[in-house]
Amino acid sequence: MNKASDSEKPANKFVQMLRPSRTIPITPWRADSTWSIGSGSKHIQRIFILIFGLFIFGIGDSLLIITGLGNAPWSVLAQGISLNTPLSIGEATFFISLTVLALWIPLRQKPGLGTLANIIVIAAAIEIGLAFIPEVNNLALKYFYIFFGIALVGVGSALYITCGLGTGPRDGLMTGLHYRTGIRVGRVRLGIELIALIIGALLGGTVGIGTALFALLIGQSVAISLGVVDRLTVK
Repeated sequence: MNKASDSEKPANKFVQMLRPSRTIPITPWRADSTWSIGSGSKHIQRIFILIFGLFIFGIGDSLLIITGLGNAPWSVLAQGISLNTPLSIGEATFFISLTVLALWIPLRQKPGLGTLANIIVIAAAIEIGLAFIPEVNNLALKYFYIFFGIALVGVGSALYITCGLGTGPRDGLMTGLHYRTGIRVGRVRLGIELIALIIGALLGGTVGIGTALFALLIGQSVAISLGVVDRLTVK
């Protein structure tokens, strides 16, 4: 009986570790302001976590693109633009981010260091992922790419968000529209994602099972990742 109980403990701990967070945790690396820049070890750690989080976010996005089974909504748009212009998908992602950032102006949103890093690092990471990650023909491996990609986007989101250096262009547009219109955040985000998805699909971007799985699982992936970060950093 005791042996059975002992064997259940690691499993219970693992399940508890993956419990989704209901909020954004306060981490040791969280900045006091969105432009908190310095040369101390904490500042260096924060910048490293920010860039690493954004980088694996972009790699996760690229994994879905590589499968050909359906991209994340904004990557559908980026791919659609790339098919109709000389831009690559990474360059189109950069262009989209700048355009969305410009929409902050009438909403009176203020960017932070993380906002600018978001625009540059994610676009670069998508380019790197598409250039170096091998394509796969096996359907099981394609699905592995999809689920692993969604997990990476979730972890990357949790890491960069907890740095407190400012939201990405899309998140800032969401919160800005929410504050200006009073429409619920979830509905605003859904509307933005649908617009990006529809335009991207009309331009030829890939929509499929990967897109559906991303939409279904990304919220939970971010929440679980935030929970893990919270429990690993709690004192």
